[in-house]
Amino acid sequence: MAQIIVGVADLKISNSREDVLVTYALGSCLAVAVFDSRACVGGMLHFMLAESSMDPRKAELRPAMFADTGIPLLFKSCYKLGADKRRMTVKIIGGAAILDRENRFRIGHRNIAAARKIFWKNKVFIDGEDTGGNFDRTVRLDMSTGITSVSNASGYNKVL
Repeated sequence: MAQIIVGVADLKISNSREDVLVTYALGSCLAVAVFDSRACVGGMLHFMLAESSMDPRKAELRPAMFADTGIPLLFKSCYKLGADKRRMTVKIIGGAAILDRENRFRIGHRNIAAARKIFWKNKVFIDGEDTGGNFDRTVRLDMSTGITSVSNASGYNKVL
């Protein structure tokens, strides 16, 4: 079993049943995990911010940093390996208020709202989510089953 690490402002895709895509220490960032069971194609995006308009140059260099550039890139990358939008399951995870306990900047909230808006506009339903709160998360997408699991060092565990 190969573990493929998805870093911050990064995305990875796979079409191997032996892979597990994983991202660690997800706080206000949001992970988007997608999977097409028929094509056995999946991917994970770990984006930091909602809108690329705040730094177009950075969005050009690192499109996975932003929801509005990263989510389309994730889907298009999966399509290249044979995934079909109609068969893909979508899970969103994260968007916590870790460093913003007074909720002033609401980065996590904005990330969740941006993802939902993008999916709504593109007629994509979210099949599962574990968002908000004030704790970090680790996310795994098991390519052999399509199961997305969420955990943290405090013992939090959830299967989406």
